[in-house]
Amino acid sequence: MHINSKLYRVLIGLVIGLFSVKSHAVLNVFACEPEWKALIEILGKERVDVVSATNAFQDPHYIEARPSLIVKLRRADFLICTGADLEIGWLPLLLKKSGNQKVLATQPGHFMASDFVKRLEIPHRHDRSDGDVHAAGNPHVHLDPQRLLLVATELKNRLIQVEPEHERFYENNYRAFKTRWLSNMDRWKQQAEPLLGKEFIVYHRNWSYLFDWLSLKELADLEPKPGVPPNSRYLTALLSKTDSTQAKGILVSNYQNPKAAHWLSERTALPVITLPFTVGANDDVQTLEGLFDAIIDQLLINGEK
Repeated sequence: MHINSKLYRVLIGLVIGLFSVKSHAVLNVFACEPEWKALIEILGKERVDVVSATNAFQDPHYIEARPSLIVKLRRADFLICTGADLEIGWLPLLLKKSGNQKVLATQPGHFMASDFVKRLEIPHRHDRSDGDVHAAGNPHVHLDPQRLLLVATELKNRLIQVEPEHERFYENNYRAFKTRWLSNMDRWKQQAEPLLGKEFIVYHRNWSYLFDWLSLKELADLEPKPGVPPNSRYLTALLSKTDSTQAKGILVSNYQNPKAAHWLSERTALPVITLPFTVGANDDVQTLEGLFDAIIDQLLINGEK
C-alpha cells in the first residue's frame, strides 16, 4: 500500500507526539498530609503533580471522606500518607470509593511513611476505654528529622520502582536533599542544645518524636486520654498534682483549641507555646526546613528562660 509523503510525515509526527507526551507525563500524587506533599515535591520536582487531602489547620485524625477527595484519589498514580492508623477514619473509605487499583495497599503506588521507621508508644494492649490509642504506635513520625530522612530514602526508592526510566532524576534530587537535610540537622541540634532535658506540658502526644530527637521531657498531658478533650475536673486535678515549676511551657499545635492550655496558663503563669504542626501553618512555614526552624525558634524563646 502506497502512502504519499505528506501523509507519511503527518503519521510520523503523531507517533513522535504521542511518545513525547508519554515521556513528559507527570505522576499524579495524592498526599494525605502537607508534610508528605512537601517531601515528594522535593524528590519529584516537575515530575509530580501533588494534591493534599488536608491542610495545616486540620486535625488529620478527623477528616471527612468528601466526594471531592474521592475524585482526586481516583485520578492518582501514587498515594503517600502517614499510616499507623492516623487516617483510619477516612482513608479506607476513600480507597474503596475511588476504585483506583494503582493505589491499593498491594501496589507500588501505595506508600505509608510510618512503615519505614521505628515507631514510638506502641501499646501493650488495645482497648477503646483507653481513648484513641493507635495500635500501631504514635503516627506523628514527621517531627523527627532523622526518621523523615529514612522516609525520604524509601520514598526515593519507591518512586524509582514506579518510574525506573527516571532513576537518575530521582537519585540526583534525593542526594541534593540529603546533603542539605543533614546540614540542617546539625544546625538544629546545635541551636537546640539549651533545651536539653527541659520539660513541657503537652496537649495530645503530637510531639513525642520531636522530644525523642531533642531529648526533651513531657511533664504532663492536657488530655485525660488520647483524643479525649480535657474538662475542668481533669484540669483541676492536673493542676493539683503537677509541679508546674518544672515546666517551661504548655505546647499546643496550631490546629488545636487552646482554651484548656490558657486555663492552665492563667493558674500557673506558664506560657502557652503554639507550634506549627506541619507545612503551611503560617507564612514562615512553607517548607520542611521552615517547619523545624519555626518549632525550634519557638521552643528556645521560652525554653531558655
